[in-house]
Amino acid sequence: MLMHQGIGLDRFNTLPHSSAVHAMFECCGNVIWAVTLVDARPYPDRDALLAKADLELLALSPTDLDRALEAVVHEGISHGDPHCVTELARITRERIATMLGPAGGYPEY
Repeated sequence: MLMHQGIGLDRFNTLPHSSAVHAMFECCGNVIWAVTLVDARPYPDRDALLAKADLELLALSPTDLDRALEAVVHEGISHGDPHCVTELARITRERIATMLGPAGGYPEY
């Protein structure tokens, strides 16, 4: 379960850097990847964020890819799986969608 759920893209774009990194780390499981995605803010829409996440996944070093895969080991994929990057991208996209929630996010209480 993610700590940051339904925050919406607008709120994600304006979170303080450390809070945004924490939220993104929950989605991708790698600090380098999370910082890179946060540093590219603001995103004009969800698709831009998801495309950047996919692009930066492919740019991860083997060590960083291993770290990201460790965060999803319970999902049944491993570095030896020929589809591991595809599966990691799918899982990350699902987690980002959960983090953002509906188009405008959920209201703050």
